[in-house]
Amino acid sequence: MAGLGAAASPLVLPPAVPILPLWLAVLAAVGAGITLDAGFPDKNLWPLTLLGVGIVLVSLVGRTWGGALLVGLVGGATFWGTHIIWLTLYLGPVPWLGLTLFEAVYFALGAILIALVYRRADRVWPGRWGRLGLVPIVIAGLWTLREGINAIFPYGGFSWARVAMSQSDSPFTSLIAWVGMAGLSFLLVWLVAFTVQLCREGRWATDALGRPARILAAVTAAVALLAVPAWSAPTSGTSRIGGVQGDSDAGLFAVHERGDILNDHVSASRFLEGQDPDIVVWPENGSDIDPTTNSLAAGTLDAVSRELGDVPLVVGTIQVRDDKVYNTSLLWQNGAATDHYDKRHPVPFAEWMPNRAFFRSLAPDLVDLVTRDYEFGTTDLTFDIDGLRAGISICFDITDDAVMRAMSAEGAQVVLAQTNNADFGQTDENLQQLAIARLRAVEFGRSVVNISTVGTSAIIGPDGQNITTIPAYEAGAMIADVPLATVATPAAVLGFQIEWLVGGLGLGGLVVALWAGRRRA
Repeated sequence: MAGLGAAASPLVLPPAVPILPLWLAVLAAVGAGITLDAGFPDKNLWPLTLLGVGIVLVSLVGRTWGGALLVGLVGGATFWGTHIIWLTLYLGPVPWLGLTLFEAVYFALGAILIALVYRRADRVWPGRWGRLGLVPIVIAGLWTLREGINAIFPYGGFSWARVAMSQSDSPFTSLIAWVGMAGLSFLLVWLVAFTVQLCREGRWATDALGRPARILAAVTAAVALLAVPAWSAPTSGTSRIGGVQGDSDAGLFAVHERGDILNDHVSASRFLEGQDPDIVVWPENGSDIDPTTNSLAAGTLDAVSRELGDVPLVVGTIQVRDDKVYNTSLLWQNGAATDHYDKRHPVPFAEWMPNRAFFRSLAPDLVDLVTRDYEFGTTDLTFDIDGLRAGISICFDITDDAVMRAMSAEGAQVVLAQTNNADFGQTDENLQQLAIARLRAVEFGRSVVNISTVGTSAIIGPDGQNITTIPAYEAGAMIADVPLATVATPAAVLGFQIEWLVGGLGLGGLVVALWAGRRRA
């Protein structure tokens, strides 16, 4: 059997040639983008995301950097344009188009790196173990590296639509507790890249696996991943937690009287009377009046707390402190706010406007819609609620790896994820966010109370399964005895080290391919 490198192989291979002509690769990229999106909610056909990855990889084999750029731009624009179409609901096509093109550039840069490896890999690693053992690892590492950088840069990144985020209902979900979000993306792309390499083995007639052997190898790789036992999240006791969904018209352009959103959640809280909750959670912006500065709002929260049995309330609101604006969650008990959390990761171009003067010169009407810039929170991420350590997440905080890992490190026993999806109407944005919350529950072995102004709201167990839900666009409440946990998952312990490892493997493999490939040429 051939060895890892050229010296151990009897073959002298030419540079890889494209599997598809460029025109067909571009058409395939369009199909790949649509297929990738179909794996995410609301279509939720998770195998299609893996198929979409495979189509992208096949389209990149043998491509020059220029061809890879074109394929990546077309595939990325198709995927992102389909995936974030919910942006157009109230904001029109300009923000959607801008973000789509920006993300397409990221996608294309990643495609170029992958194509460079494919073009040189056959010379650098011509042996079977190199082709099947090393190349898929490098390809998956580069894909994950692109996703990781995209999630943090620029302006805090846009941590959305990673391959792993399509798998909330798949049998691969349990892997995330071992390897985290980045590790799950890596393993899934590796599986696809390995399968692509097995299909390519037929081109090496003197050193090729037979078709049955290749099918068996692909099936064995998938079964090996599925055979990894699920992390059994140890739990210790329960807390009876209620969530209130007011079905409030709380969108950016909503027209309502001051206090209407507060009153909606007061009314919906009555569904919990006689249910004996330990904690009641309202969503992000659940009170459109800051109760720390308004005695009427404070009295209203006091009345709700008393009616439900002097229960602590966790309430989202907007606060202004020292002329700075914060998206805040309050712990309200005994007639006062005894703790607060300020959102760590305000969303750029929505909750704050980076480089305002520059972007205003391009689209003044849109930029002026962001009338205030929220501050980045520096508070800790947990509330001590009568001895229960509850992690607090506001909206897209749930997509931020650093926020979630810090929350776990602070000892959160349960995650209270407050959000306001009213700006996205009856699109699939809220379902995508809920799917991410389910993955986080498994990743960190913690129950998640995902509560929205309009839904879909759910209490999710540490195994990622819904305990109870509130349908979207219905006022109501949910309550459950929520399992509590204190033991960190392997993913929480290893943290960013997994992402650095797999990204480093991809980057290291790229460097070797470029350096060694030129020497051999």
